[in-house]
Amino acid sequence: MSTRISKQLQAVAALLSLPLAACDRAPSSEQVAAQQRNDTAGDTRIGCARGGAALAETCTIEQAQGRDGLILTVRHPDGGFRRLLVTQDGRGVIAADGAEVAKVTIVGTDGIDVALGGDRYRLPATIKGAANPS
Repeated sequence: MSTRISKQLQAVAALLSLPLAACDRAPSSEQVAAQQRNDTAGDTRIGCARGGAALAETCTIEQAQGRDGLILTVRHPDGGFRRLLVTQDGRGVIAADGAEVAKVTIVGTDGIDVALGGDRYRLPATIKGAANPS
């Protein structure tokens, strides 16, 4: 029985070492920083806040076409995220998943505030009926 267990442990150790064996060396801190800059260069930053904190442009937003329409994924710097579904009925956005209801408030002529749970977001939006500057 102990031989069987040790063979299983050896097999697991061999599998875990494969990814490490494939790497010839770890990237330098300069390479990591350059990759992070490249990864975030195309990010669209939006104002967001948790709880009673002030809005700060620290969240990123991604767009993807889903089965029900355009899905916005808002990512917080701490790794948390929210998914919002863009509606075509004038509501702006709704929660794409979960039981919490998104409360949308128009801000100026080109944006909306979205409150969802304890999170708040300021999203760019086209407001129907808003005067377009000439």
